[in-house]
Amino acid sequence: MEFAAPALAVADWRRRVFALYRSVRAESDPAAGHALWQAGRDDLLMHHPASPVPEDERAAYGGARVGDYRPELRFDAVIDTDVKPDRWEFVSATDGVIPFSLIGVLHLPAVGDLDVWWLESYGGGIFVPLKDALAGRSTYGGGRYLIDSVKGADLGGDLRAGRLVVDLNFAYNPSCAYSPEWTCPLAPATNKVDVELPVGELSG
Repeated sequence: MEFAAPALAVADWRRRVFALYRSVRAESDPAAGHALWQAGRDDLLMHHPASPVPEDERAAYGGARVGDYRPELRFDAVIDTDVKPDRWEFVSATDGVIPFSLIGVLHLPAVGDLDVWWLESYGGGIFVPLKDALAGRSTYGGGRYLIDSVKGADLGGDLRAGRLVVDLNFAYNPSCAYSPEWTCPLAPATNKVDVELPVGELSG
């Protein structure tokens, strides 16, 4: 797979991610959707020229290590919008300051609270990162992403009713987990939970 310019490869990557999550949302069985997601994401990571896995490591890369699917960690959650306005700015080495504003919080039973952020940069998007008690051990130390709608990572939910589908089994590693050439917004303190979540993409 070759592209005339690196930007076109990234555009194709984004297109494929949007299509993958669209297929996942269309799957009636969440576990089957998860298997579809895992296979699709592995294919991208192992073979796509815009993969964050360094090119000289892809031939030996066998795909992301993913925890077993646990249905109790899937939520159709209400976004609690009764929150004090807040702003979070991530300083990127390549894109300057990336601003986010708080739009709500998710109260997940037996897990904890996660802030819901809105990307204020061009394009906008809902962003929900996650850092659990295994961070730095069996999950990426900087935290993982659950929802990043500007890049297609969106499991659905009735937004008119203020709801999001939040499935912790779909937590995935940001690009910077694969290579220092990438800089990524990492989970702020308000998106850290005290429970261990050995699901989704793991370290290693």
